Amino acid sequence: MRHRKHRTSLGLVSGHRRAVLANLATALLTHGKIETTQAKARAVKPYIEKLITLGKKGDLHSRRQALSKLRYRPIVDRLFGDVANAFSERPGGYTRIIKTRFRVGDAAPMALIELVERIDASTEEKEVVTEE
Repeated sequence: MRHRKHRTSLGLVSGHRRAVLANLATALLTHGKIETTQAKARAVKPYIEKLITLGKKGDLHSRRQALSKLRYRPIVDRLFGDVANAFSERPGGYTRIIKTRFRVGDAAPMALIELVERIDASTEEKEVVTEE
């Protein structure tokens, strides 16, 4: 039986879908927010939230799991450093999706997915500024 087996396929084969989700998650951790289609935003939200939860755990096994998903050591270091510190007190709900517009070329519904708290890594103390 196929019960509880549904996942958003995005019309892609599994390897391509894994690559798209990893690239979207990397861009989101790098920039803090990205604009993409609503379907991709809804697909990457649980993916990135599970990665942030791994970052909050902080042990070696979690780091290796995150590295197998993201494949970029500087991004994993940022996830386990700045992002994990920013969300250490939050029990979940690390991202938000905001519907924005329809794309000009094909009228695809677009959305902005962003981290709930802004992470500033440029300062010496790497302080976290909460946007509300």
